[in-house]
Amino acid sequence: MVTGKTRSEVDGTGEAVRRISARTVCSAIRDDIVSGFFAPGGRLTEELLAKRYGVSRVPVREALRTLESEGFVRTRRHVGATVAEPTEQEAGDLLEMRALLEPLGAARAAQRRTQQQLRVLSGLVRLGQERCREGQLSDLPALDGWFHETLAQASGSPGLASLLTQLRRKISWMYAVEQAGRAASGWEEHAAITDAVARRDAARARETAAAHVAGAAAALRLKRAVHTGRDRI
Repeated sequence: MVTGKTRSEVDGTGEAVRRISARTVCSAIRDDIVSGFFAPGGRLTEELLAKRYGVSRVPVREALRTLESEGFVRTRRHVGATVAEPTEQEAGDLLEMRALLEPLGAARAAQRRTQQQLRVLSGLVRLGQERCREGQLSDLPALDGWFHETLAQASGSPGLASLLTQLRRKISWMYAVEQAGRAASGWEEHAAITDAVARRDAARARETAAAHVAGAAAALRLKRAVHTGRDRI
């Protein structure tokens, strides 16, 4: 069940509630696509999506339009909305874009970050390294996402942060990584990036971020669709 904000938070108008619901549903569908719940090529019908998330078909329709613009959904005549089926070239392009943009974001973060953002980055590095030592690898994807989201926000560029967030979502959708083989080195690289950001060393931040992206790309493998028939829509 997807719940929206209270009336006091959206000023009590039906239109505001509808907009909030559409954003919430969009996030929920996107998360289910990225996690693999909805397989590439699978149909996404408004009726069953509305039932799954406990909303009307109106916010579902808006959410599907947004997801189509982001590249997660494709609409075909006589078929309707389906989960997109990215090609290997499209997947490779994402890695190239990340290699260009993430070092830029790190360099800007070194120049523009706040003390609060630095504290969050440092705290996440400590947690990530602790989880690695304790072998609690299941916590690492969420911590990694939080780290990169904070780093992007610290760039002080909302447009760049938004692009980086979309890139990471799509890369998570299209690629898989073996955490056990990458965890420790990945968090060492996070620590190096954070150190450069703390020192306001933009050149070093760009360099360490570029090395991190290259290392992560080398550990990725393209996901292949597995059609299990699980709660297919």
